[in-house]
Amino acid sequence: MSIDRNPDYLVSLLHELRSYPKETEWIEFKTNKAVAQDIGEYISALSNSAAVNGRSSAYMIWGIEDNSHQIVGTTFCPQETKVGNEELENWLLRLLEPKIDFRFHELNIDDKPIVILEITPAYRHPVRFKGEEYIRIGSYKKKLKDYPEKERKLWRILDAVPFEKQIAAEHINDDEVLSLLDYPAYFELLKLPLPENRLGILEALSSDDLIVENDGGGWNITNLGAILFAKKLESFQGLKRKAVRVIQYEGTGRIKTIREEVGHKGYASGFEGLIGFVNALLPTNEVIHQALRETVPMYPELAIRELIANALIHQDFFQAGTGPMIEIFSNRMEITNPGKPLVPTDRFLDSPPKSRNEALASFMRRIGVCEERGSGIDKVVFETEFYQLPAPLFQTTQEHTKAILFAHKKLKEMDKQDRVRACYLHACLRYVQHNYMTNTSLRERFGVESKNTAMISRIIKEALDEGVIYIYDESVGTKARKYIPWWARQ
Repeated sequence: MSIDRNPDYLVSLLHELRSYPKETEWIEFKTNKAVAQDIGEYISALSNSAAVNGRSSAYMIWGIEDNSHQIVGTTFCPQETKVGNEELENWLLRLLEPKIDFRFHELNIDDKPIVILEITPAYRHPVRFKGEEYIRIGSYKKKLKDYPEKERKLWRILDAVPFEKQIAAEHINDDEVLSLLDYPAYFELLKLPLPENRLGILEALSSDDLIVENDGGGWNITNLGAILFAKKLESFQGLKRKAVRVIQYEGTGRIKTIREEVGHKGYASGFEGLIGFVNALLPTNEVIHQALRETVPMYPELAIRELIANALIHQDFFQAGTGPMIEIFSNRMEITNPGKPLVPTDRFLDSPPKSRNEALASFMRRIGVCEERGSGIDKVVFETEFYQLPAPLFQTTQEHTKAILFAHKKLKEMDKQDRVRACYLHACLRYVQHNYMTNTSLRERFGVESKNTAMISRIIKEALDEGVIYIYDESVGTKARKYIPWWARQ
């Protein structure tokens, strides 16, 4: 993944790549030949080969003579090339799987046009084009399935490199590191004194794997460093779509947007600002305490913090073109992140901590954004119960996980699904606190007077009929019964 490239960098890069005595498994030189099908196959082959060779990028270059590496110029112009009526770049991206990042750079050297296609290495899965995987064998493009040793090696590498250790920006100097990363926030969040010199700052960032030394000199910024402390996420080509989007709608639907903002800062340095921005958009609710009217936030801030932190930490970064999103409606708040959860949604509250991005999660724990012991969903459920809100809802789609907080509803306004979900999560919360749900505890959860215990009994029966809770000891009389979630049944 690469930062935006300035012309001087591109010229320097071109001369460096030309200095190789011949094409490598991750460099391909062309003059004018630019057949769309070939380009797609080369992207697959070069991306997979870059992963095998431990390169942070692969390159396909037009305007360079293959044998001599002389600059001859090219007539290929990617911006003007179409496949049918579709732009070349869109056509390629649509047929690549997974949808890796690649970028065409155009420059002129001595009035000779040059095109550099910069390609990120494969991650998690080999890159396919039109369903076929390719690899470079020497300077030749081949089908990966015909070279099983290469395929096994590629899979071993892909299984071993987590997202956080991959490179967001390569071969940059000290000043560029400090201009791209919000290093004062790093020291402030960790409650460390700011070193007196640049070397001390770089050593500290390196100790947390936010930056690593480049073999050719200078530094590489890791994905971990960029996603946590980028001054501007859009400066990193592969991460700009991972910025958080906040959208406020009018009413309960998505027809009319009141406001839409996209975050710019890294998740660690920008977290408190994000929470403040979201809270400022949320509606308020008026409650009466002993004849005094008080305006309070519609949703508990602690619940909001936990759900947003979860969305950032547990997302699947390998899903290209999508990132975390917070949507605010008049009657609910939806927080969505890319990727299916690693545990079923109905086990969020009791499951031990499990994250795709453990280095990211660990750092966010260190700065107090989330806790070491678990997902924080128990806090979310507790807060919604304390404020007598409807129970949160957790959903999954093919590619995303969504958490929904609902605005206040009276019990009589809740439908059966609301009531059963609240009952189940209450039983879960009591159980993880080494306690049991009872008619009394559920009545207090809904704020129902003691004279209306029959109403609560009906909700418990609904949950029993749905199979989400069970009676702990059926030999005990109805009034003294205790209840447990379905997964706690012996």
